[in-house]
Amino acid sequence: MIEERKIIQSLITFLEGEKMGGVLEIFSPSLKKEFSVLFSSLALKTLSQSVYRCQRCALAQSRRQCVFGEGAPNALILFVGEAPGEEEDKQGKPFVGSAGILLTRAIEAIGLKREEVYITNVLKCRPPHNRNPLPQEIANCFPYLEEQIRIIQPRIICALGKFAAHALLSTSSSISQLRGKIYSYQGIKLLPTFHPAYLLRNPQGKIPFWEDMKRLKRELQKLL
Repeated sequence: MIEERKIIQSLITFLEGEKMGGVLEIFSPSLKKEFSVLFSSLALKTLSQSVYRCQRCALAQSRRQCVFGEGAPNALILFVGEAPGEEEDKQGKPFVGSAGILLTRAIEAIGLKREEVYITNVLKCRPPHNRNPLPQEIANCFPYLEEQIRIIQPRIICALGKFAAHALLSTSSSISQLRGKIYSYQGIKLLPTFHPAYLLRNPQGKIPFWEDMKRLKRELQKLL
C-alpha cells in the first residue's frame, strides 16, 4: 500500500508539472479532458488514503469506516452534506439511506445521473448515534473537503443543510434564511438548501427544496 501511494503521488506530481507547464495545450480538447479526469482521479485516490488513516478526532475510534465521497472526479456540481449516517458508515458510501434516495431523485430531476456529480460530506466519519457534528470535528475535517474542492474544481456547490452551509460560508444564519440564494465560495457558485434527511422529518420543506433544485438546474444549464 505504501509503495502504491508513492507511485500514485509521483505520477500526480509529474502530471501536475506537465499541466502547469502548458504541455497540454498541444493536445486536442478531448485528450486534455481525459488528462484532467485522470489527474483528478489519482489526486482524489491519494487524498482518500489520507482520510482512511485519519486519527484527528475521537470519531476515528467509533467509526466502522470512513466515507470519503464518490462521483465524477471532474463533476460540474458538488453536493456536500454534513456527516455519514448509519447506512453510510456500513457501506462506506455517502447518501445511501432514505435521504440518499431523495437526493438521487433530485439529481435526476435536474437532468443528471448520480455518477455525473460528486457527493461528499463535511465530516468523513459518522458521529455516534447520528448526533450533530461538533465544531472541533468540523475544524479537523474541513481541510479534506477543501482539498476535494480544489481537485474536483466544481462550477457549482450545493450545500445540503446548515452544517455544510455554515462551514463553507462561515456564517451562523439559519438554513431557512440562507436557502434560495446564490453565494460564492472561493469564486465557485454555492447554493444552500435543506438536507434531504430534514425533508423526511419535515415534508413542508419539500416545496422550497424543489424550488432550489430548479434554481440549480438553471445554473447548470448556463454551463452546458
